[in-house]
Amino acid sequence: MKNPYLTVCVALALVGAVLLGSWVLRPQTVEYAVAVPPAAVTPTPTPTAPPVGPVLPAGPAVRSAALTPPVPVAVPQGLSLPGTTIEAPVVEVGVDGDGLVDVPSDGAVVGWYRWSAAPGSPGTTVLVGHVDTASDGAGALYDLAATRAGQRVLLTLGDGSTAEYEVVSLQSLPKADLAAAQVFRRDGDHALVLVTCGGAFDRTTRTYAENVVVTAVPVR
Repeated sequence: MKNPYLTVCVALALVGAVLLGSWVLRPQTVEYAVAVPPAAVTPTPTPTAPPVGPVLPAGPAVRSAALTPPVPVAVPQGLSLPGTTIEAPVVEVGVDGDGLVDVPSDGAVVGWYRWSAAPGSPGTTVLVGHVDTASDGAGALYDLAATRAGQRVLLTLGDGSTAEYEVVSLQSLPKADLAAAQVFRRDGDHALVLVTCGGAFDRTTRTYAENVVVTAVPVR
C-alpha cells in the first residue's frame, strides 16, 4: 500500500523542481544601482570672433554674427583731431565676459575694436572711448559731440605712417539703435567710426541714454 504522504512530498518536490528550472532558464530583469554616464555632449564651438557692440559707460548690447578677424597690416596706435582737445593713444580691445566690446579702463585711452576692419580695409574701423569716467573725469572722447563735418582725423599706425580722414557725419543715437546705424560692418567702402556716450545722464543708473557716433572717410 502506497504511503499517501510520500506521494504528496514527491509531487511537491517535482513542482518545486519545475518552478526552479523555469526561474533559472527564464531571462531575469535585474536593476543595478550603478551611475550611468550621461550621453556625450558636443561642446559648442567658440566663435572665431565675438559678437560686436561697444560697452561704453553703460554701453549698448549690440550683437551680430561672429566675424573672422582681419589681418591688419598696421594697427592704429594714436588718434588726434587737430584743432580739438582729442588726442589719445589707441590700444586693441576685444570683448568682456558678456561678449560685448570692451573699453580701456583708462579714460584717457581709446580702444580699437580688433574685430572691426583694419585701417584701409573694406568696412569700418571702429574706435571706442569714454566721454568721462568717475575716476578720471573727462575722457579721451569728451569733445567728440562738438565735431563738425570737414574736421580732420589722424590715425597714427603701427608702421609709422598716418592715415588721414575727414568727418562726414555726426549722430547722437539711442543706444538700442546703434546696430541699425551700420556702425559695425566688414564690407563696402572703408570708413572710420568713433563712438562714445552722450545724451542725458541718469544719475541713478550712472548711464547715458545715447551714443555719439562720428563717421569719417579717407582723404584721397
